[in-house]
Amino acid sequence: MAHCLIVAPIVASGAPLLRDVLTSALDAVLGRSNALGLPSRRRVVVLVVDGLGWEALIARAGHARTLTGGGDRRRITTGSPTTTAAALTSLATGTDPGAHGIVGYAALEPGTDRVVNQLRGFDPGPGGAGAALPPGWQRARTVFERAAQEGVAAFAVGPGHYATSGFTAEVLRAARYLGARSIESRLEIAFGALREAGRGIAYCYVPELDVVAHRSGWGSGEWTGLLERVDGTVRDAVASLRGGEALLVTADHGMVDVAPSAHVVLEEIGGLLLDVRHLAGEPRLLHVHLAPGAGDVAPRWADALGGAADVLRRQDAVDAGWFGADVDAEVLPRIGDLLVASRGRAAFYATADAPARGMIGQHGAWTPAERFVPLIRFDG
Repeated sequence: MAHCLIVAPIVASGAPLLRDVLTSALDAVLGRSNALGLPSRRRVVVLVVDGLGWEALIARAGHARTLTGGGDRRRITTGSPTTTAAALTSLATGTDPGAHGIVGYAALEPGTDRVVNQLRGFDPGPGGAGAALPPGWQRARTVFERAAQEGVAAFAVGPGHYATSGFTAEVLRAARYLGARSIESRLEIAFGALREAGRGIAYCYVPELDVVAHRSGWGSGEWTGLLERVDGTVRDAVASLRGGEALLVTADHGMVDVAPSAHVVLEEIGGLLLDVRHLAGEPRLLHVHLAPGAGDVAPRWADALGGAADVLRRQDAVDAGWFGADVDAEVLPRIGDLLVASRGRAAFYATADAPARGMIGQHGAWTPAERFVPLIRFDG
């Protein structure tokens, strides 16, 4: 049998979604009603702290007194799947993966029958061999393009080396990118650019917390120390807010720490990888692409993995809303024939020597630690 006990109620819950945040920020600048009910503002900065889940933030509340003790705080849902490429694209376009087309960390590109990293795959290959992903792969208009059409300034601020990446070009299309090396300088640069423009929106990105979590775990002292640094940066920015300005702090996904004992090596489960053409997605949410004529293998996967995972056929996952209310026909083949979502702390690897087994902090699936993120509003 195929299990689906977690996701459908979340999708249908009506809870605020990450995809609404940047869209609502623009509407607030335009003085329009919006999904989050934000009041009218001249300048809004959306700070995305990669990997800062609601549960982790609350667990470390004593180290993040600004984020947990002030402002208007809400727990929102990041959407599906809980991975950076998909979540940031949903934030930047106001659409779900079924519409914008970024359905996971790694996805099948049907035209070439290759699995392509969705963060790096927009860039030319080695030796200038051409982009791995075809033009138009990211299919949705961005909020920044909408801002330009409305005559509203739009900026993106983050590490300088992201300025020329293909992912930035596609997902932050029409935003003026401003590089800033330090976490502390990014909010200063974002608000400075908006004040010079008069009115507008800015997206500000902090990837460092996610990097540390993958390496050392969100429960580590290193992660906690970096959270304190982010909290101090927000505290200083809030102290300098002017009238008509707002700062929204959110995240693309949460995080779970996965112990080696929770690793499931699929090649060690007899016959499980028979008929598998490609594995895509990520260790906590696999997209299993089957060879032609493979038949229905969902019962075999569900039986082999038991309570460790929800195993759904592609159409069942689409019907359950895993990739949004509607999945475009062009996007459908990018989604696995089977979806395998971890229900607890397990992570799934094809082989024992898979490089990703070195990660401690992980995400991608539907557990509360991964899918719930903060949305904290500070007003000038």
